[in-house]
Amino acid sequence: MSQKKHSNLLASETSPYLLQHAENPVFWKPWQDTHLQAADKENKLIIISIGYAACHWCHVMEKECFENKEVAEIMNRNFINIKVDREERPDVDQIYMQALQFMTGKGGWPLNIVALPDGRPIWGATFVSKENWIESLQQLIEVYKNSPERVYEYAEQLTEGIQEANLIDIKESSPEFSRKTLKKTVENWKKHMDFNLGGKKSAPKFPLPNNYQFLMRYAFQTEDKELMNYIETSLNHIAFGGIFDQIGGGFSRYSVDTKWHVPHFEKMLYDNGQLVSLYSEAFSLTKNSLYKEVIYETTKFIERELMNDEGAFYSSLDADSLNDENILEEGAFYVWKKEELKVLLGEESTLFEDYYNVNNYGLWEKEHFVLIRKESDESFSKKHSIPISDLKMKVQNWKSMLFHEREKRNKPRLDDKTLTSWNALMLKGYVDAHKVFQDEHFLEIAKKNANFILNKQLDENAKLFHNYKNGKSSINGYLEDYATVIDAFISLYEATFEEKWLLEAKKLTDYTFDHFYNSKNKMFYFTSDLDKDLISKKIEIEDNVIPSSNSMMANNLFKLGLFFSNAHYSEVSKQMLHNIQDQIETYGSGFSNWLILMCNFIGEFYEIAISGKDITEISTKFRKKYIPNIILAGNTKSSEIPLLKSRESIDTKVYICKNKNCNLPQTDFLKSINDINFKL
Repeated sequence: MSQKKHSNLLASETSPYLLQHAENPVFWKPWQDTHLQAADKENKLIIISIGYAACHWCHVMEKECFENKEVAEIMNRNFINIKVDREERPDVDQIYMQALQFMTGKGGWPLNIVALPDGRPIWGATFVSKENWIESLQQLIEVYKNSPERVYEYAEQLTEGIQEANLIDIKESSPEFSRKTLKKTVENWKKHMDFNLGGKKSAPKFPLPNNYQFLMRYAFQTEDKELMNYIETSLNHIAFGGIFDQIGGGFSRYSVDTKWHVPHFEKMLYDNGQLVSLYSEAFSLTKNSLYKEVIYETTKFIERELMNDEGAFYSSLDADSLNDENILEEGAFYVWKKEELKVLLGEESTLFEDYYNVNNYGLWEKEHFVLIRKESDESFSKKHSIPISDLKMKVQNWKSMLFHEREKRNKPRLDDKTLTSWNALMLKGYVDAHKVFQDEHFLEIAKKNANFILNKQLDENAKLFHNYKNGKSSINGYLEDYATVIDAFISLYEATFEEKWLLEAKKLTDYTFDHFYNSKNKMFYFTSDLDKDLISKKIEIEDNVIPSSNSMMANNLFKLGLFFSNAHYSEVSKQMLHNIQDQIETYGSGFSNWLILMCNFIGEFYEIAISGKDITEISTKFRKKYIPNIILAGNTKSSEIPLLKSRESIDTKVYICKNKNCNLPQTDFLKSINDINFKL
């Protein structure tokens, strides 16, 4: 146990990111009303510094600036200094990131904002060197002292702009969604696609799972072969690249180049959860064995590194770890030198070097190689005249040998807090993997995590908490927590037909109407009405690496409206999409989850109800097949869920329903599937 004297107020926090700064000479305070009020009382500007535990450049700025006594003296004497974990407080992060983008046109972390005592921003930047940081702070001190009226005028204008940007007006016209909109959106999108290596044409490249989920559905339902080839090219190269940990499984956050080679080595739970879902869906459509390998290796990584005994998932692994000189270095845990590979692999090193491109193609820097593949196992086995079974055995042996060698190294730091929304994304990943592979292990992990959320993160009033660590949940849930958990519980119901999950999803949905809903524009705020307002109340609509909380809610309401024959849910879902549809065509990537919902309204969408004592065989066939335009319900006894009500049966029957009308029940899968129109 460290005996150092803590120099600020972060030592009692649970966030690993805040604890990383607990020994800084900067007198940091956590984001709390009392600390913000101190700024007002002392008439001091506030420095709001936002980051997260796995952020490489956050660590660099800490070392250069916040560990420096000269910098600390300037900050402590002239400012109230607030440290924020963006993952714990996404509401604070969103508002000030929007402010930074207004001021500079750019974003990123660390996010450093200087604000008035009332929290209104006046200056912002991401990473800043020590010299520039000192210079900027001194200029701000001078202008605030000598020309406060200029500072307040700028803050007022900026805050008004932020508030206006967060206004969403209700569209009074009748909703109309057309195939023309979808087609035009995709055609505009294609101009930015890299058809050779996947992803977008420029670097850096983020995997953006929801983008591919929409594009895969659109390609499938319109029989767009060019687009389907692009999706498979993207997924193959992501799986081949250094962005996927070839030795230990799991994905890094993004690659810095166009070929998915050198990652920014941090591994985030939210990426891995969504990518397990994406690769599961892609496997159900393509049956590509590479995708199955990716799923199994990623889930092994999650269970080994990011899961605790309660069934909860941790947040991330750092990009940095200690190198051989005991210095924190980005990627040190993951990279290899050619000489050490030759020693480890012996006579197999030549073949290994060709398979993983330990050559100019795979070289990064400082004679370090990031392992990357260029071709499928089938292609490689033909080139080297090795039976595919022998090659796969060799690859497994290589991975095992290098994994055990790598385990001797200093590991990246772990962010061991649990976030409800990210857990729900990983939970859904396990459910989706179970649906496709019918592996009971996946379902066991999914249920354990779902019960953790029910037992530890949900109170008797259906209120969710956002965070959890050391048995403590302290932050009220955000809309993203509700939206992701509702989605995961719906999916878990469809995988098991255990009605409690669907009923819990409905309870959470009704809670969001009570505490997040804006009845004037039919959208949902990001924060609950139980929370204190920030300088603006955010309505999140743009889909990013994680889909927006409103697009997730709109999709949830669409499905729950069908399960429960709830017209209000259905109408709100349609109105939400109608409100934002004019923004979609030119920027499909930022609205991909809304586009999935639009597909539901444009094409045929089916409710599949299966009843009878032996529904397992038929329901499993539905789950394993790629059918993006259905919901699935089932019962072996009487049910009060409207979609199943009065449909209990001894003999197994399949009802294919749409628009509240059902075809005559079928008794086998093949006849049932013929009643479904997949095309848009």
